[in-house]
Amino acid sequence: MQTLLLNRDQVTHLVDMRQVIGAVEDAYKAYSSNQVEQPDYLSIHLPEGRGEIDFKLGYHKQTELISMKAHSGGFKHNPQAYDVPNSMGTILLFDARSGALACIIDGSLITGLRTGASGAVSVKALARKNARAITAIGTGNQARMQIRAISQVMQIEEIHAWSRTPETLSAFQKDIEREFDISVRIAASKKDAVEKADILITTTRGKGDLVQADWVKPGTHIVAIGTDQRGKQELDPELFRNAKIVVDSISQCTQKGETYHPLANRIISMESIHAEIGQVLLGTKPGRISDDEITIFDSTGMAIQDNTTAGSIYQNALAENVGTFFSFIE
Repeated sequence: MQTLLLNRDQVTHLVDMRQVIGAVEDAYKAYSSNQVEQPDYLSIHLPEGRGEIDFKLGYHKQTELISMKAHSGGFKHNPQAYDVPNSMGTILLFDARSGALACIIDGSLITGLRTGASGAVSVKALARKNARAITAIGTGNQARMQIRAISQVMQIEEIHAWSRTPETLSAFQKDIEREFDISVRIAASKKDAVEKADILITTTRGKGDLVQADWVKPGTHIVAIGTDQRGKQELDPELFRNAKIVVDSISQCTQKGETYHPLANRIISMESIHAEIGQVLLGTKPGRISDDEITIFDSTGMAIQDNTTAGSIYQNALAENVGTFFSFIE
């Protein structure tokens, strides 16, 4: 049994955003058709504020791949003290038929890619067909990834942006205009940015003032990315009262996603959740039925997304003879 090792540079050349979007669609469909085992993820918070490491496990019954991702973050002294990034990711792929380790993959790009792809999948399934204007609330790396992914599934004509940090906002404007040749309009306020959105992307890590319900115009599709654990929040819970609510995972989003807050405030009930996005993709639940609907996609991120994305990279590596094989088991 040979194990394949793929480093970051090799992953960069093996990955394609359109393929990642397809892999994430497959993940959602598999999850909503009972083809996935995915236990709750584990986190270790290290002492003295050093950072944390999260561990996510997923088993895809159709492909017979088990994935384990270890993702660290918050190690702010790493570059100076240890000459490594402050955030790192590693994915292990196991052959579920034997339990043998098939591949070790640098996962530092994969989380961002599959999270960006999730927004694009939701836009395909839930946004108005004539949507052209995107607003980014939060202008970090994930906001860029969302634009890259969504540009693969729709024609973007306008981008509006708001951030609490002027330097981050300016860098976002320059990067996006250079990459896409689309003018980025810096909003005077968060309210002004939200009011112009056909598609609203929130990637603020769940901190700061909330997007208020009365700012959002009819027909808007919201991609809520920044809330993935208790204590984070980006949206006014009142937004959920009259919106079509679609989640990546009902169990996750009701416990630590954006959907937790309107449930806790008794603004909605469990029956108010329209569907998991996998159900919409499978056709067992309808997507948007009116141009006036406000749709919300609550994304907490799932291990099965890492599984299918890493699996597609692994298959590309085998097909293109990329990576280093070694004998992990003699």
